[in-house]
This record gives sequence, C-alpha cells and structure tokens, in this order.
Amino acid sequence: MRVAINLLTDDPANPSGAHWFWTRVIPEMATHLKDDEELRLVVSPRSKTMHRGYGAGVGYVTFPWSNERRNLRTLSEHLYAPVRLPLGGVDVFSTLIAPVVKPAPSLVAHFKTMHAFTAPEAIGRAARLYRRIGYPRTAKVADAIIINSESLRSEVHRHLDVDPAKLRLIPEAVDHDLFRPGDPQEARRHLAERYGVRGPFVLFVSSLWPYKNCDGLLRAFAVAKPDLDGHRLVVVGPGRDTAYLSELRSLAAQLGIADDVTWVGGVPLEETVPFYRAADVFVYPSHNETFGLTILEAMACGCPVVTSDRSAMPETAGGAGFLADPDDPEAIGAAILRARASGEDLRSRGLARAAQFTWAQTARETLEVYREVYANRKARR
Repeated sequence: MRVAINLLTDDPANPSGAHWFWTRVIPEMATHLKDDEELRLVVSPRSKTMHRGYGAGVGYVTFPWSNERRNLRTLSEHLYAPVRLPLGGVDVFSTLIAPVVKPAPSLVAHFKTMHAFTAPEAIGRAARLYRRIGYPRTAKVADAIIINSESLRSEVHRHLDVDPAKLRLIPEAVDHDLFRPGDPQEARRHLAERYGVRGPFVLFVSSLWPYKNCDGLLRAFAVAKPDLDGHRLVVVGPGRDTAYLSELRSLAAQLGIADDVTWVGGVPLEETVPFYRAADVFVYPSHNETFGLTILEAMACGCPVVTSDRSAMPETAGGAGFLADPDDPEAIGAAILRARASGEDLRSRGLARAAQFTWAQTARETLEVYREVYANRKARR
C-alpha cells in the first residue's frame, strides 16, 4: 500500500495548524508501517524542508508549488496530480479537497472545519468559494472522510450531502512532550522578561477572528474584574482581522479595562506553554470550533479552563472545565471566578482529560483508515 499525503495547502513561510498536525502524525504513522506500506508526502521544493527525518518508509512526491502560490498550487493539484500520482503507483490519496479527476484508486478526505459555511468571515472570498464548491464534490468521491469531533459530524451533515458510513471520527491530540505542567514561578519570570507580563492574569490564546469571541471575553472580564483582585487579561494570538482587532481595543477602552488588558500578539507555539503554566484561568469562549485544541493544551499544562457550552467545546472539555454561554458575559465572568476558586480539583481533572489524547493514537487510527479503504478497493477488483 502506497499512501500519498497532500501537504501543499500549507504556506512554508506561515505554517498553519495543519502543519502542526501532520508533523506530529506522520512520524507516529511511520513507526507503525508494515514492510509493504509506504507514505509519500506531496510537497513543494520550499515545503519539503519542513518535513524531514520521518524514516525509511516515508518518501516525497514533489510538486512545483505549495500555498505560497495558492492559485498555482490549486491548479497543479487538479491538473498535475491525476498524472503524477498514478506514475508513482499511489494507491490512496489523502487530501482536503479532491482534484477534478481522482488521482488514485482510493481517496481519503480530511475535513478539519466547515468554516466556509459556519464562519465565512474567517476565510478569504476566493478560498471560501473554492471550499463551498469543492467540499460537496469531495464528499461524493471520497472513500472515507476523517473528522475530528461529533460536532463536526453534525456540521458536515448539515451542509453536505454525505453518506454517513464514510465518516471516521479521529480526535486530534496534544504534544505531551511540549504541553506539560511546569514551575509557575519560572514561567512568570520568563513572561515578565520577554513579554512584560507581570502579576496574576486570565489568559486567552487564539487568532483574533470574530467567531473566537474575544469581544465577549472583554465584556466578561469587565464584569468579573471587581472580584479578580488585580488580575490582568492577557490576549495571545495574531490579529489577522485588523478591523476586528481595532474594534477590540476600542471596546476595552469603552469598558474601562484598557489598562488591564495586555495584547501580546502572535507567538511561536512553544511560547504559549509558559502562558498556560502561569495563568490562573484559561478562557476560550468561542462561538464555533470543530475541536478546540487549545482547551487540551491548557489542561495539559495544568491550567483551569473555562470554555463555551456549544459546538465541539463541551465534547473536548469532557467535564474537566467550566462551561458558559458565549453570548452571556455575566455567565462567562461567573465561570472565570468559579475556575479561579476551584483549586487543585479542576487542574487534576484537566490533566486527566488531556492525557486521553495522544498523537500516537491519532496516527494509528488514521493509518487504519488508509488500510481500510485500500483493502476495500482490492476486495472489489
């Protein structure tokens, strides 16, 4: 069995969550390959350098472009893949959106979100249109579709005409070598020296898109502030929607908390760890998530969690965090105060919950889907 995994949708200069996912899953899959199984990574010359050292069973299929040239990358997926992949003897093609001509006997789609339908403001117009056209066709031609939550399963059925038997639920996971408990005092010293963050704080980590609901958190923090004993609100994440970021800063001023909010901006993933370790509470009041990985990252570092009571967030939190209505600032504020006062119990529950999610398990289950569709295709010959 030879599986080609499409990694072209990542921009080498701006790695996304998909890059983080595959750089954890591929090495784990490589350790479980049988003698007659191979992985072929579909990369560009620029992205190939980001995927090294995965082992003898992992090779490459090089295309001209990855997502640094999005239009050309998309064109090559549709025109070049149906020619190049058969020449390489590929049996299973793993991708986000299927090319117009199916380039391998079996195709496995990885649907991470339905944001083209549920949060269109977070996606550029061209990409949104492409996904709204591509997802329905992919759902029809794919032999299996990997999703990461029951919430996403519901969204897929709501927006696409898909055979329920094609869906395979495989949760994402936490890198426990990186996200783990540590010395809070050491973390605080690091944050003070590098980011100027001092004193106790409530934490938010996410890209600043409107559906992430940082505005709701600002309102909730203003409600809870009188009982927070000098806590700050620390916002970590890039403000890619500059108009929304401007609105957030204006809202903080209107609420009288501008001097209590620290806007850190984007940081490398490993730099989120000291923030989780030092924070008193992590708050994630998003309106829509298909998994909510930062919830588990915070829990794995021993940080109490408050998150939304909708979409995939209750499913991910699994009873180890406090839930609140994201449209109700008073409810979020009350949950923050409860989490801060919860002590060791909530931390312990969070650590136990995060421990259930490992990249090794995600990789094993993903590899089994590839094997399943390959075996089914062979049986039909």
